Amino acid sequence: MMYLASSTKTTGGGNGSHTALNRAVARGLLAAVLVACFVASAAAAESEGGLVSLFNGRDLSGWRGDESIWSVEDGAINGQTTSPTQLKANNFLIWEGGEPADFELRLEYKILGGNSGIYFHAEPRAEGDPLVGPQADFSADHRWTGVLMEWKKRNILAGRGQKVEIDEKGNRKVVGSVGDPQELLKKVRDKDWNAYTLITRGGHTVLKINGITMCEVTDRDPRRTPKGHLALQVHRGPPMKVQFRNIRMRQF
Repeated sequence: MMYLASSTKTTGGGNGSHTALNRAVARGLLAAVLVACFVASAAAAESEGGLVSLFNGRDLSGWRGDESIWSVEDGAINGQTTSPTQLKANNFLIWEGGEPADFELRLEYKILGGNSGIYFHAEPRAEGDPLVGPQADFSADHRWTGVLMEWKKRNILAGRGQKVEIDEKGNRKVVGSVGDPQELLKKVRDKDWNAYTLITRGGHTVLKINGITMCEVTDRDPRRTPKGHLALQVHRGPPMKVQFRNIRMRQF
């Protein structure tokens, strides 16, 4: 930070010209600083590929959920339950910025017990879980880590390691592999921060953890929802804690 101070000491008849000069210099330096800030911001946005932050790191502004479950701590969103009987259905923190269709989402997560996921293209539901739709899944025991799931609708769309095509009649077929499921799991850090990337565009969805593709689906089923809510999940069941940070999105 640069500070400029103008002298108030009078040194004869030239003081007015000195003051004008100081002001001109200050304006010039301020303009230079603003340009530098603009260039730095543009460079940062370019390096991030146009990703926009969805979480300010301080509070739940822009998100909607049960504050007895969802909170912010140390710059991360926390979803936490303490009793097995606390939840009768899965619980969600819903992003209020719209119902995105085609986008890339990047975030970091850490899970301590239980099951969680990133819901997208999700729809409200009258009974039971308040949202249904596909989710980029993960769990503390890693059974569901890297799986694309559509709970209460079409169930598992792709297991970890699978490349799947779903045709116009809803028939699901494994057409290839993106890696051995157990080898892929070695790329996931247990009880620590992991980077999750979700890319979905025109029915084609890819899940990546720590930069490694976990599964891939091409979905031409007319039953699929092309857009919907984006939400974070806490699963009913044993006490658990999940954390999210650095949540960013780029819409196509």
